[in-house]
Amino acid sequence: MDCAAEESEIRRALDGVPGIRGLRFQLGQRMLTVDADEPSIAPALEAIRKVGFDPQPVVAAGAGQVHSEEGGHDHEGVRGQLPKLAAALIMAIAAELIGYFAPETAIWRAAGLAVAAVAIWLAGFDVYKKGLTALRHGRLNINALMTVAVTGAFAIGQWPEAAMVMALYAIAEAIEARAVDRARNAIKGLLEMAPEQASVRQVDGSWTTLPVAEIAVSAVLRVKPGERVPMDGVVRSGQTSINQAPVTGESIPVDKTAGDTVFAGTINESGTFEFEVTALASESTLARIIHAVEVAQSTRAPTQGFVDRFAAVYTPAIFVLALAVALLGPWLLDWTWMQAIYKALVLLVIACPCALVISTPVTIVSGLAAAARRGILIKGGIYLEEARKLKAIALDKTGTITEGKPRLVDWAVVDSQTESADAEHVAVVLASHSDHPVSRAIAAGLKPNGVEAKNFTALAGRGAQAEVSGVSYVLGNHRLIEERGQCSPALEERLKQHEEAGRTVTLLASPERVIALFAVADTIKPSSREAVASLQALGITPVMLTGDNQATATAVAHEAGIEQARGNLLPEDKLEAIRALQRDLGPTAMTGDGINDAPALAQADIGVAMGAAGTDTAMEAADVVVMNDDLRRIAETVKLSRSTHAVLWQNITLALGIKAVFLVLALFGGATMWMAVFADMGASLLVVLNGLRLLGAVQKA
Repeated sequence: MDCAAEESEIRRALDGVPGIRGLRFQLGQRMLTVDADEPSIAPALEAIRKVGFDPQPVVAAGAGQVHSEEGGHDHEGVRGQLPKLAAALIMAIAAELIGYFAPETAIWRAAGLAVAAVAIWLAGFDVYKKGLTALRHGRLNINALMTVAVTGAFAIGQWPEAAMVMALYAIAEAIEARAVDRARNAIKGLLEMAPEQASVRQVDGSWTTLPVAEIAVSAVLRVKPGERVPMDGVVRSGQTSINQAPVTGESIPVDKTAGDTVFAGTINESGTFEFEVTALASESTLARIIHAVEVAQSTRAPTQGFVDRFAAVYTPAIFVLALAVALLGPWLLDWTWMQAIYKALVLLVIACPCALVISTPVTIVSGLAAAARRGILIKGGIYLEEARKLKAIALDKTGTITEGKPRLVDWAVVDSQTESADAEHVAVVLASHSDHPVSRAIAAGLKPNGVEAKNFTALAGRGAQAEVSGVSYVLGNHRLIEERGQCSPALEERLKQHEEAGRTVTLLASPERVIALFAVADTIKPSSREAVASLQALGITPVMLTGDNQATATAVAHEAGIEQARGNLLPEDKLEAIRALQRDLGPTAMTGDGINDAPALAQADIGVAMGAAGTDTAMEAADVVVMNDDLRRIAETVKLSRSTHAVLWQNITLALGIKAVFLVLALFGGATMWMAVFADMGASLLVVLNGLRLLGAVQKA
C-alpha cells in the first residue's frame, strides 16, 4: 500500500480548503482521517473524491471528521463480515474441487466459472471497487495489485485459483483487522475509565445525578466505595484509598484525605468522600492522556517514514518487474505466454507491501499503549523510537529527584542546661504559628502540645518571635542568631556540617542562649537511587541541574548516586547546560517539573515532565510525561524504546525476507497463486502479532 504517496496526494488536494486542522493515517494505515471545521466538510469531501478516494463523513462533537476508506479496510464490523467470508471460502473450495475432479465438459466448466465468480463477488466486491478506483488514478496500492492479479488469473483460465486467492485474502484481512484492533482498543479503553454520570451536591444540600459533560468547575461531587472518580478534583471531606493505576501506573493504592488531588478514571477502594471539581470532563488528566496518545499516533516515527518512502518506490517497481516477467519470460526463459503471465500475476500478489507498511504503525501504537498503561505518556512515535539513543539525562532536583517538600530530618539540643522535652515543647509552639514552609516542616516533625504562644511576631526574612510560659523565644535562621550575637565557634561548626549536607538549619534561642537547632531538608524520593542506577546500567549519564546552592546540589546528588551536579542555575543556565551536554555527550534528555525547567525541556532531544507535581507549562513543553513522578519510569521508557526499535526491524526483516523467498520461488520454482496469498497475508499477520507483543513489554514494578 503506497501510503506515503496517498497522503501526499490528499495533502495537495486539501491545500486550498480552509478549516482543515489535521490529517493522519490511523492504525495499520487502513483508514485516513481528516479533521476539519464543520463548514469545511463538504469542500473537503469533494477535494478528496477528485483524487480517487471514497470518503465517508463522520461528524464528531464540536468538530468534523472526514474518514476515507479507499485503499484499505474498515475494521469496524469485522464480525458482521464473517458469514459472507465463510460462504466465499466454501464457494472457492467448491470451485477448486470442480476444477480438479469434474469432467472437462462445457457444463461443468460453466458451473466452475459461476461458483468462482460468486466466491470472488462475496469476498472481493469492495476490493474490486477500490482497486479500479485506484487504477483509474494511477495509485498502485494493495487493492490495485489484487484486482489485476485476480482478474488476470480468471482471464487465463485459472478461475479456481482466482476465487481461492480472493477468499483467502479477504479472510486474512479480517483476521489481521481483529489483531490490529487489540492495539487500538488498548487506547480506546481509556475512554471507558471515567463514568458518564456523577452525584452532584445541590445548593439546598441534596444530591442529584448529572452527566459529567454538564458539571462545572467548583461543583462538589460524591464518590462511594467501588465507584470510579468521574472528574479531576481536590478532596474536601472524607478519607479513602484510591487505586490510581489507570492514570499514574502506581500498583499500590494511595491514601487520600482533605486537600489531596484525585483523577478521573481512578477507583475508590474504601471510604465515601466528597471532592471539588478542578477541571471540566474534557480537560481532565485522563482526557489529556487520551488526546496526547491520539496525537502521538499521527506522528511518524523515523522507521515509519522510511518504510513509507520505501513502499512508494517498491510498489511501482514490482509492477514494472511483473510486466517484464510477462513480456520477456517467453523470449529469455523459453516459457509459454500463459506461464509467463501466470508467474507475473503470482509475483504481483506476493509482492504486495501490506506487511511492510502495516508493521511500523502497529508496533509504534502498541509501544505507546504499553507505556500509557504504566503511567508514561509519550507524545509521539518519534520520541518512543528516539529514546533508545539517549546518552545523557539532566535531572532537576526539587520535585524530580526529591519529594519537593521540606521535612525535619534532624534536631538536637545545644544548651546543656535545657532538657530535650522542654526544647521540643517551645519549638513546636513557635513553629505551629508560622506559615513559612520550613516552620511547617518543623511543626510536622515534632509532637504537638496544644500550648498557645503570646505576642507572636513574624520577623521578615529571619524567623519568628513569641512568648511561651512568660519567656520570649525566637525561632530563626543563622542570620538572626548572628544579629543577636549568640553564635559561637562550636555552633558555627555544627551549622557548617548541616549546610554542607544540603540542609536548612533553624535555631531556637532564649534571650540568654541558643537552645536547639532543627535541620530541614527536601529528602530524595525512595525510588530516586534505584532510578539513577537503572539509567547508569543502560549507559546513560545522569547530571543534576538545580537552582539551589552548590552545597545542597552536591549533597543531594551524592545521596542519589549522581556524580555530576550543578547548582545556582537560572532557567537560561539550565538551557545552556543542556546544549553543553548535547555537544559533549550526544542526545540528551531533560527531566523537570517547574516553569523554570520549560526552556531546558524544549531544548533537550527528549523532554520528560513530572505529571503529578509538575506545572502545566512543563508538561506542555515536554515530549514524555511521567504521570506518577516516579523516575524509574524513565529507564522503562528507554528499555521500551529499545524493544520497539528491535521489533520494528524484526518486522521489516520478516516482511521483506518472506517476500524475497517466495519471489524467487515464483520466478524459478512452483509457487502458485494461493501460496502467494499465504506469503503476503502470512507475513502481515506475523508482523502484526509481533508488534502486539509490545503491549505487554512494560512489566509492573
